[in-house]
Amino acid sequence: MSKGTLFDKVWDAHTVGILPSGQTQLFVGLHLIHEVTSPQAFAMLRERGLQVAFPERTIATVDHIVPTENQARPFADSLAEEMIQALEQNCQEHKIRFYNVGSGSQGIVHVIAPEQGLTQPGMTIACGDSHTSTHGAFGAIAFGIGTSQVRDVLASQTLALAKLKVRKIEVNGPLKPGVYAKDVILHVIRTLGVKGGVGYAYEFAGTTFEQMNMEERMTVCNMAIEGGARCGYVNPDQVTYEYLKGRDFAPQGDDWERAIAWWNDIRSDVDAVYDDVIGFDAAGIAPTVTWGITPGQGIAINEVIPLPDGIADDERAIAIEAYRYMDLQPGKLLEGTKVDVCFVGSCTNGRITDLREAAKFAKGRHVANGVKAFIVPGSERVKKQAEAEGLHEIFLTAGFEWREAGCSMCLAMNPDKLEGRQMSASSSNRNFKGRQGSSSGRTLLMSPAMVVAAAVTGQVTDVRELI
Repeated sequence: MSKGTLFDKVWDAHTVGILPSGQTQLFVGLHLIHEVTSPQAFAMLRERGLQVAFPERTIATVDHIVPTENQARPFADSLAEEMIQALEQNCQEHKIRFYNVGSGSQGIVHVIAPEQGLTQPGMTIACGDSHTSTHGAFGAIAFGIGTSQVRDVLASQTLALAKLKVRKIEVNGPLKPGVYAKDVILHVIRTLGVKGGVGYAYEFAGTTFEQMNMEERMTVCNMAIEGGARCGYVNPDQVTYEYLKGRDFAPQGDDWERAIAWWNDIRSDVDAVYDDVIGFDAAGIAPTVTWGITPGQGIAINEVIPLPDGIADDERAIAIEAYRYMDLQPGKLLEGTKVDVCFVGSCTNGRITDLREAAKFAKGRHVANGVKAFIVPGSERVKKQAEAEGLHEIFLTAGFEWREAGCSMCLAMNPDKLEGRQMSASSSNRNFKGRQGSSSGRTLLMSPAMVVAAAVTGQVTDVRELI
């Protein structure tokens, strides 16, 4: 194996050739599809008389449009029903494995692939979804792609991509109580900016990431895209291997030992050369909440919303737009801001460890009057596991709604939507205008623990006060 970063090694191992454009034709080891970006891609295949080249390398699920309250078919939303039917038909026609509602394995695409061991170190992974970067937590190189690229992967199992530079983001030290992986990545994004990673892959390194479990690493890599990076990854280690061992699609027996040898070999070398290196001290990271309309507009819970004259010239216009849209005052604390809706879920924070941590702060407390709060497991397996542990009873007793698996109010392509000017405390990944289903709705991004703290107090609250 050549010297260098994991990114370089995996890229080189999957390079089919260099195209006349200068781009690399890259083989895709795993292609994940869902109901939103695949129908047009399959239609384009039909127009050209093409088949799916490697159907065994494509895995499908339904997540964005599924209702989380009543999943009886046909769905009440006729467009959602039309989309799931199209996916069912396309998967049947092309012999693609499909995890449908009620299969026991349906869920958010970036939750089900890791939990089944489909996501493995050294892979190239593509999906028609921005947050495909999640899978980099395993030491995979994972890209979100557009609909025409979904077509290309279905037809050829390859992508045309320009090679990225690699930035090492090193965070060292233990996280303080009440500070989570979500706070780490929000802190990185607020520091480097939402465009800071353009043209880069982010390698997350240092003792802070080494001490994280796999689901925490997934949270970090999930939001690499929000910092402008095309992908983010963590080098595989013993934590990775312990998570993967015994899962449905993980190597078995002698194959497992061979796999580990290969996975260890693709780790970035100690003398690997990076295009950029940036360091952070974990001790300087506090519970972090967004105040604006991009994931980069975030502050520590004990900081005030920045004043216009303290914001860089090229960021001032969008900051002024954010003050107006969010109806928040510069120079004021976010703490104490009233919330209407509290949502725990999404491909960022809808896994079992997220729900366990949320339940710690829900136990013995109750959702504040006038607040709608709900918990949405990231998959049917997560839901089943949470119920086996009694987490759903903690949430229900505390006044939270307990839902079925799906993307839910992350992007609101389903019945879970904000109404009017409601303010949402959300564990999801984007706070753009209208992101959660209302053209005037407002979103504050934070960790699941912080969402629960907001739910039980009725306002943005420092979760450390509940510890």
